[in-house]
Order: sequence, then structure tokens, then C-alpha cells
Amino acid sequence: MARTTVVIPNYQGIKYIEACLASLYQGTVIPDVILVDNNSGDGSLFLVKEKFPQVQVIEFTCNTGFCKAVNAGIKAAKTEFVLLLNNDTVVDQNMVKELEASLDRHPKAFSSGAKMISLYDQNKLDGAGDFYCALGWGFSRGKDKPADAFSHPARTFSACAGAAIYRREIFEKIGYFDENHYAYLEDMDIGYRANIYGYHNRYEPEAKVFHAGSAASGSRYNVFKVNQSARNNVYLIYKNMPFLQILINLPFLAIGFGIKYMFFSRKGMGGDYHRAFKDGLALCKTIEARNNKVKFSLKNLKNYFWIQIQLWFNMVRRICDF
Repeated sequence: MARTTVVIPNYQGIKYIEACLASLYQGTVIPDVILVDNNSGDGSLFLVKEKFPQVQVIEFTCNTGFCKAVNAGIKAAKTEFVLLLNNDTVVDQNMVKELEASLDRHPKAFSSGAKMISLYDQNKLDGAGDFYCALGWGFSRGKDKPADAFSHPARTFSACAGAAIYRREIFEKIGYFDENHYAYLEDMDIGYRANIYGYHNRYEPEAKVFHAGSAASGSRYNVFKVNQSARNNVYLIYKNMPFLQILINLPFLAIGFGIKYMFFSRKGMGGDYHRAFKDGLALCKTIEARNNKVKFSLKNLKNYFWIQIQLWFNMVRRICDF
């Protein structure tokens, strides 16, 4: 029996989904596969049903966003592990096996992310683990670096949910993907939560995935991504940081948000970023957000110390990357 269920959220994925599924079924480990379709109208769902009848399909009648889709897939899975995979990926034949082995080697690990390589320029990395810093920035380690870099397994702040395996039972302990996020930074949020509760997130370079990137949103920088990311980032900070930690990081956060505003202003999206920031503040005032806020507990104090050191260390790492 399969140890892993691959959950693929799909929206208008006709360009990529066949190659994605074909690569999974050519692997050394054949997982169960659940495709969650967000009311695609491009024929991709019909293609999957016709060419891959073994795939379990969950259909929504509207575009519910990433979080609700993957939560449905995770809850439908029966295996020990769930592996979230973007529809615009092609996987190496050993990917599933290597990610399973990564969690086997690290019993305290909640997740392990694959080495993501650009599909269109396979000499470049798309990401080697996700990090978060005191400036309030989430970033992919190794973005656009040579593909043979970052060749050692490592602990990361979180795993990119575009290609990452998770221990299914831990979702019941720390919660599922927060559907307030809709899309973007939801994987950083759940990785942050796992850190608070004392679990680890890993990076496994032997698990390789080739990723097109921005298949659903259309480009690396666009209004939709700016709106979602800025709003969700404010919410992520409110939700996961105790009040004292917010105060400690406030000067860095102010600088970080200011730099982001100037960056997007130069791209003609400063107004969008400012509105999204205000939307994030408004979200934090809702009853639902308050209910979702991670309750501070003294038993997790050492985990908060580890997180804070990482926030400062990752800030230096990010600045040195520029």
C-alpha cells in the first residue's frame, strides 16, 4: 500500500497537468493521487478523467483558492504522508521516495520540501527551502542560483507547498492550512505554526522537481499576488507572533514593509500594496482571526526563542543575498 497521497490543486492547468501526472506515475514509488479541481473551465479536468482514471478527483463548483482545495485533499487522504504538488511541475522519478526517506530520518519533522528547479531553465534553482525574517519577508532560498547549489539536506523555516511532503497526523495537532489566506504565504504560516509547536521543517535536495512557476497567477509580480501576499503577511505576523515578539521586531517590520512599498511603487503597484496592507490590518480585527491566533504557551517558550534567532539570522542572510 502507498505511504503517500499526492494532493494536486488544479485551476486551469491544461498546459501542465498531463506532464505532471505522467511524471508521477513513472516514479520509483507510485503514490495515491488526489486532484482537487477549482472549477477549471479549460478542459484539464476532462483530460485527467480520460487519461488518468486512477486519480481520485474532488470537484468544487467555484475557485475556492489554494488552501481550501488542499485541505479537502488532505482530509480525504488515508495514508501516513500527504505530498502537496503544484500542477505546473514535472517530478524526478525518485522524488516521492526521497521525501518519504527524509521524514523517516527525522521523526520530529512535520514537512520536507523538494529541490525546485526552473522548468524552463534547468540550470537555475526555483527554490531550496523557504525562510522568513524579521523584516517580515518570506523568501525562497537559492532563487535563480545554479541548480547544483544547496546540495545538502537542511532544516528550513518552512517548506514550499508547491512540492512538499507532510506528516498527515500532525495537521490534527496544529491545524490545517488557514483558509483566510486563500493563496500565498499559507505554507509559511503552517510552517511557522509547526515551529511553534516544536516540529521541524526540512529541505531534501535529492528530491527534485521542475517547476514552471506562477501558472495560476500569470507572472512573478502582478496585482493579484501583491494583494494576497501583502494582506496575508500582516495576518501571518499577527497570528503567529505573541505581542512581545511583535514589539521586539516592530522596527525591523516597519523597515521591511517600507522597502516593499517602495519596491512595488516602482512597479506601479504601490497603491495596491498599501490597500492590501490595510486589508491585512482589517482582517486581524475580525473574530475569526482572533480565534485563529496561536495561543502563547510557556511550554513552547524555547521554540519561540529558536524562531526569533531564525528571524534575525534570516534577515542577515537575505540582506547579504542582495
